[in-house]
Amino acid sequence: MEKGKIVTIIGFIIMIFGLIFHLQGQSIVGPESSFMYSNPDWITYGIQISIIGIIILGTGLAIVKRK
Repeated sequence: MEKGKIVTIIGFIIMIFGLIFHLQGQSIVGPESSFMYSNPDWITYGIQISIIGIIILGTGLAIVKRK
């Protein structure tokens, strides 16, 4: 598998995890017993993780397009 595709997949997965963390912080998904549930810190962490995932995803797409 090409490096660009691997980087793209990893970026997408990180972005999805960030979205899930963000939604848990907002009390939308996840069990109520979770330490992330209804925790404002995880709203911010989720957004930051998603942004990092988007940057990695963009880098992977740039690598694929460059080749």
